[in-house]
Amino acid sequence: MLNQKEILSTIEMIDQQHLDIRTITMGISLLSCCDPDAKKACDKIYEKITRYAEKLVRTGEDIEREFGIPIVNKRISVTPMALVAGASEAEDYVPFAAVLDRAAKTTGVNFIGGYSALVQKGMTKADEKLIRSIPEALACTDLVCASVNVGSTKAGINMDAVALMGRIVKETAHLTRAQDGLGCAKLVVFCNAVEDNPFMAGAFHGVGEAEKVINVGVSGPGVVYHALQGVKGQPFEVLAETVKKTAFRITRMGQLVAQEASRRLDTPFGIVDLSLAPTPAIGDSVARILEEMGLETCGTHGTTAALALLNDAVKKGGVMASSSVGGLSGAFIPVSEDEGMIAAARSGVLTLDKLEAMTCVCSVGLDMIAVPGDTSAETISAIIADEAAIGMVNCKTTAVRLLPAPGKQVGDTIEMGGLLGSAPVMPVHGESAAAFIARGGRIPAPMHSLKN
Repeated sequence: MLNQKEILSTIEMIDQQHLDIRTITMGISLLSCCDPDAKKACDKIYEKITRYAEKLVRTGEDIEREFGIPIVNKRISVTPMALVAGASEAEDYVPFAAVLDRAAKTTGVNFIGGYSALVQKGMTKADEKLIRSIPEALACTDLVCASVNVGSTKAGINMDAVALMGRIVKETAHLTRAQDGLGCAKLVVFCNAVEDNPFMAGAFHGVGEAEKVINVGVSGPGVVYHALQGVKGQPFEVLAETVKKTAFRITRMGQLVAQEASRRLDTPFGIVDLSLAPTPAIGDSVARILEEMGLETCGTHGTTAALALLNDAVKKGGVMASSSVGGLSGAFIPVSEDEGMIAAARSGVLTLDKLEAMTCVCSVGLDMIAVPGDTSAETISAIIADEAAIGMVNCKTTAVRLLPAPGKQVGDTIEMGGLLGSAPVMPVHGESAAAFIARGGRIPAPMHSLKN
């Protein structure tokens, strides 16, 4: 049972330290919507999503009001669309994105994820059709998010898909150039993508999941930052224990909301994702946590070690608070969405190379990073390949969400607003990797993938 002190502490965390539930995400299987007739398939998709998620937003708002816990987003994830659209005879998959967007608007959710393809070992014709349609799909919709999984520890890295994704990112930026390439903020390239991720833009409902499910993503960088202010100068063991205890309290709140949403929506509870998801708000930054550990600026020497400690302690504390931990779980480092990361990038201390090193020990990867608009497709593909290699070799999920900003150069800033924030354009290496990317084929899986 909670005592009065714990209740008052939780209230303080919500009121003053930016604690919230970042998202309630309903995963919905669309496999039953497959149809040779694309129009009939789209009609089935719309009907099923709007029927299953009809009460999702209202239920989240009711829980928020009754429990006093902020729930920032209500979202939907669906079966990777390449699997559903592939059953049809359609040549153009953009109508499938359009129906997802229409269903999302009808239900009132913030985003819908799953315009996705899984091509870690090879591409089917449906996969390639979907991938090539992504730029137009993201340009003509508002709420649809896309993702492509190009590698895994078991399969290696599909370098043909990596090369294609560099061109797709560039085209997406071009088609949404009036919004500083905003479409790229809704496109993630993964290695080792997980099937139960509630966070956008990379959420999709895996084929191993139930018919429908509720997954919750918690947040709370501000709470961890506040807790660490009470252990200044203490040894790392004390610091780690403080983060663990704080992560436990954050996760318990997520577990409560997840179970309540599951009950009210008559939908199985899936997982709680423990990720510390920052926002552009002052006091809600992962970078500021690392600086509170003793770094003058995020990105200086010691940053990777600090992030490793944070990520590990968050997971250790969270798994004790919930029997169903999943998704990505750890600490996110999206540059544009983190006030401290933005400041460190503007100062020049936080670089793309340092961010790559940090992804070896954190939850995801190179996230929400603006690069010059004239960055070549081959350079973007090479950055994707580097990040996929980290995921493949380390048996972890990694991802790339780059924002090549049309017409912008290093030192400029792109503005996206809301949780997406703003991003200073960061430099990339000018030396070419075009001949490397042009080889094509597949980088083989590492030796330690052979575990059977």
